[in-house]
Amino acid sequence: SARRRRAIYDAVVLAVGAPHDRPLGIPGEDKKGVFGSADFVGWYNGHPDFKDLDPDLNVAAVAVIGVGNVAIDVARLLSRSRDELAETDLPDYAERAILSSPVKDVYLLGRRGPVEAKFTNVELREMGRLSESVPVVRPEQIPNDAGDLPEREKRLKERNLETLREFSTRKPDEKPKHVHFEFYAAPVEILGGERVEKLKVERTRVEGGRNVGTGEFFEIPCGLVIAAIGYRAEPVDGAPFDEKQAVIPNADGRVEKGLYAAGWIKRGPTGVISSNRPDGEEVARHIRQDFADGAKEPKPGRPSLVKLLNERKVRVVSFDDWKKLEAAEAANAGGKRPRKKFVAVKDMLDHLDRH
Repeated sequence: SARRRRAIYDAVVLAVGAPHDRPLGIPGEDKKGVFGSADFVGWYNGHPDFKDLDPDLNVAAVAVIGVGNVAIDVARLLSRSRDELAETDLPDYAERAILSSPVKDVYLLGRRGPVEAKFTNVELREMGRLSESVPVVRPEQIPNDAGDLPEREKRLKERNLETLREFSTRKPDEKPKHVHFEFYAAPVEILGGERVEKLKVERTRVEGGRNVGTGEFFEIPCGLVIAAIGYRAEPVDGAPFDEKQAVIPNADGRVEKGLYAAGWIKRGPTGVISSNRPDGEEVARHIRQDFADGAKEPKPGRPSLVKLLNERKVRVVSFDDWKKLEAAEAANAGGKRPRKKFVAVKDMLDHLDRH
């Protein structure tokens, strides 16, 4: 907890991110076959907390709700060929599940249009380079230009529109798998019995920057729904929390003297490492300013933490230990893989005990 750490250190920086999925908030999201992207991505990335998720990929079609980079990544992974998967660091269980899956159609759904989509052009272009999958885009959904936006943002959006126009000229029968881009499509209900069978969607339009339903509905048959609509943080014990914004209230990263926040827990789940890096620099300046004359009553720091961990008999993994695990993962890789991950904490600790 932040409270416990503040008793040990003069300055505590909370950079815990926003690791939980935002709920869809529509009927049927509790059916089997519906996952949040945080859980699903954790599963195929070999995160120990999600290795037993065991999603049933024995389906012909998947609906991915969202048009950000996470949604693109999920759709791309499910559409990769055997050779393309062989170049990744997927854990064995995920690779087996994807290779044996009969998925032929992946639907990417955005509630608004291409201009409002959050994916970057680098990620988007990759969708057009898959050996067994072709992107399918409706040309009538692509606006002529990005509209009235700041120059840099407009330039980035125009690149996306150009790429989508290229995709719209591709032939669906070009390759055996398809990634369908469906903009102006708001999911309203997940249909089926115990398991998901279809996704009910309402056509939308954008008016004054807002998403408006048109009253026109259609259904997408699918056996798996993955919601990639953003993340949410949870309260940190000993720190204030804004439930509505799901962030720790702060003034440019300073919560109060001695307590600071950076990244998604500070700003909400937006941006990548490069766009969140200035938060860390800003917090460093705050700490330097707040403790320019040192601490009035200095805290014990690391020796107190080590003492506490020893008292609790906590097994500590140091940075040197982490480097050993990293080296072992690289050494265990075969073929073009960058690494073969440890996916269970016990296996990690067993390896360290042996080395």
